[in-house]
Amino acid sequence: MDNRRYFQDKVAIVTGASSGIGLSTATLLAKYKAKVVLAARSEDKLNDLGRELSQYTDVLIVRTDVSVEDDCRNLIEQTVSRFGRIDILINNAGISMRAMFRDLDLSVIRRLMDVNFWGTVYCTKYALPYLLDSKGSVVGVISTAGYKGLPGRTGYSASKFAINGFLDTLRSEHLYDGLHVMIYAPGFTASNIRKTALMADGSEQGETPREEGKMMTSEQVGMIMLNHIRRRSRRATLTFTSKLLLVLTRLFPIITDHMEYWYMAREPDSPFKKRSEIMRERRKNHQA
Repeated sequence: MDNRRYFQDKVAIVTGASSGIGLSTATLLAKYKAKVVLAARSEDKLNDLGRELSQYTDVLIVRTDVSVEDDCRNLIEQTVSRFGRIDILINNAGISMRAMFRDLDLSVIRRLMDVNFWGTVYCTKYALPYLLDSKGSVVGVISTAGYKGLPGRTGYSASKFAINGFLDTLRSEHLYDGLHVMIYAPGFTASNIRKTALMADGSEQGETPREEGKMMTSEQVGMIMLNHIRRRSRRATLTFTSKLLLVLTRLFPIITDHMEYWYMAREPDSPFKKRSEIMRERRKNHQA
């Protein structure tokens, strides 16, 4: 069965639908004739997207801040009121960060946990009865950072690890209920998540430190996600680099920690570049 036949007439909720992976995934679902529910904080962007996608399918727009439990409850209630069912919930809404933990205002970690982890929990909690009725799919978009801690991203990694554990447990609890639970780890994707990443003081980064042109596009990531939903995959980890990192972490954990540190230290204006330069100077002096 191809994607068009599989997704046609299914009711799919996509959080974080106003940009990046969420926008691309929602667009593909609409073109496959699924009934699409668009959820994000930016109502203006949702309205623009809704007008574009309504040429393909029925679209429902629900302004949603996933860090607010009542917003998530409202999202599910409006979906069921309009369509009468839920077949797919894609928990995609998320934010990132870039700072050393020692410099970090703790409100940044709270914000990441509220959006990334609690947003997934809230939406899944209220959608679960309907997903069980339809034997549908719940998806959590994590990252390689949800399997291996990423230097300079403590709050991001913690939130993605939490989603990983939450959904893995949910799958076990409903092993015999027909519920499909998928943990999806795209790796670095060209999107605006790095531009809106939070710095140590909670301000947005503004400019991405990475070469976006060398990354997978959000359209590619969305297409692969839908392929795995159709196959009802348990997990999907994208990119060769991410898969290699996970293998090396199991086989050579200490070496991998050092490799990861120096890889992240190469970022422009890395939050721990100064520490890296100090260590290099010490090694140079020691060799002398």
